[in-house]
Amino acid sequence: MIKTLSNNISFLRAMLYISALVILVVGALTYRSVTEVTKSSEMITHTYKVNVELEQILSYLKDAETGQRGYIITNDSVFLEPYLSARNRINNSFAELKVLTKNTPQLKSKLIDVNTLINKRLIAFKTSYRSLPKKDIEDPNFKSNFRNGKTLMDSIRDQIKGVIKLQNNLLNKRSDEYRSDLMATPLLLFSLLLCSLILIYLAYNSIYKNIKRLKIANEELEIFKESTNQSEIVSKHGSWTWDQNNDVFTFSDNLYRLLGEQPQSFEPTIQNFMQYVHPEDVEQLSQQVENMKKNVELPYIYYRVVHKNGNIKHLKAYGKSIINDEEETVLLGTTADITDEIISFRALEERNLELERNNQELSSFNYVASHDLQEPLRKIQTFLSRLEDEEAEKLSDRGTRYIDRIQNAATRMRLLIDDLLQFSRSNKADKVFEESNINLLLEAAKQDLAEVISAEDAVITSDAFPSMTVIPFQIQQLFVNLLGNAIKYKSEKRSPVINITHQVIEADNDPQITKPTKPFYHKITFTDNGIGFDNEYADQIFVLFSRLHNKDEYSGTGIGLSICKKIIENHKGHIIAKGKPSIGATFIIYLPID
Repeated sequence: MIKTLSNNISFLRAMLYISALVILVVGALTYRSVTEVTKSSEMITHTYKVNVELEQILSYLKDAETGQRGYIITNDSVFLEPYLSARNRINNSFAELKVLTKNTPQLKSKLIDVNTLINKRLIAFKTSYRSLPKKDIEDPNFKSNFRNGKTLMDSIRDQIKGVIKLQNNLLNKRSDEYRSDLMATPLLLFSLLLCSLILIYLAYNSIYKNIKRLKIANEELEIFKESTNQSEIVSKHGSWTWDQNNDVFTFSDNLYRLLGEQPQSFEPTIQNFMQYVHPEDVEQLSQQVENMKKNVELPYIYYRVVHKNGNIKHLKAYGKSIINDEEETVLLGTTADITDEIISFRALEERNLELERNNQELSSFNYVASHDLQEPLRKIQTFLSRLEDEEAEKLSDRGTRYIDRIQNAATRMRLLIDDLLQFSRSNKADKVFEESNINLLLEAAKQDLAEVISAEDAVITSDAFPSMTVIPFQIQQLFVNLLGNAIKYKSEKRSPVINITHQVIEADNDPQITKPTKPFYHKITFTDNGIGFDNEYADQIFVLFSRLHNKDEYSGTGIGLSICKKIIENHKGHIIAKGKPSIGATFIIYLPID
């Protein structure tokens, strides 16, 4: 959105520049057009004035000629008045023409010629009427002078007509230029104004679209601002900025709330902020602020603030510098209230201490279970054995049964203590993973169960295992428990047959693996042909002390499979049980591959 608005602003700026240029061009052309039209008008007026003055001169000469003829015919001096005044009038007209033709050398030269002929004609007028004998128009000298005057008059008339014709040609040319200017100028002005209107429309349309975008952007910003405020309130953090060039801070509303104040209740300065900092943290925080101003960066810092009501809050702050569009460096920071985290951390520390005490007590219990409990149990079994050997004949049948029951109870108690010790060892934190030969661990488990395997005539088959990174003694214990469990719950109709398989699988391709931690796993499957179980108890059999059968039917404490699950959890793997009553059980183990 911001990039689009920036591009539109550049477009508008270009449109304004072009529109201003077009307006200047229109103004210049208008001025030029008006100037040309004015000049053409002045030239036309000038031409008309020249022609009028020439026509006036010719008229004066005609009047003089008419007066002369009247005088000749009547011999009345009244008719000489036009002739006598013609000289002054003609001089006045030539004076006007001299002004009009000062910038036209060619016309000025022709007028000089005309003026010379006029002077000659006026002299001829004078000579003609003075040479006239009294009422004798047939006098040869008179006729000669009169004809000479006619010739001069014709020359003058021809010269003036030539000048007038030249002026008329010039007038026509200027009239054509004038009409051309009058026609071209409006068309050009209209075209330029049309272009200006188009540019103004484009600019207006762009401005209108920008206003709509800005309105949408403002609405989005308002929503974002409100959501940010709410987010700051919910997440208990506030934001702030520092303008390095002007050394000006701005605080968000929730930053004030973190200090226990109302939004914008004081001027956002470091000095005002420091008033809320815990006295023990002021010096350290001041030094960190100075480093922030020097480096324009603020790594994570921790300090406390004290509200006016005395509440102490733990805060965490962080800042990172950016450069804005005006090439100014601004530090953007965030401050979070981590009081709840501190309280939770301290509670966790207390729980860890309590857990450590419990572990120590558990270790003490293990010692008691492995030494203090087993010692009296051994004595009970020893004295029972002596009693059977030395006093058996003296005991009644009921006494013998009591002794047998005591012996069975002591045996079960020993098994329970041994299983508890094994389960306790599977929970110990000192688990050392080693690159191990799983085939050797399986063989060691078989050796541990060699007597029972032989007694039950059990058949065990297995695939070859690759080396794995495991806790060796726990994996061996796992194999012992699973093999012992399969043999214990054998079918009365057939000898135990246990098949162990291995394969490497991809976690994504096996739906049994939930929330995999590694992409590949070792899949080890134990399958037996024992009594099996109903699948609805598949999860229950891994619960500590859980038994699906009566203790009189099958010996055991219900801890073996719990130990198996704990071992697999220690390896961050999975164990799944499946069964079919009277057919057999299957245990599937998934161990992650690093």
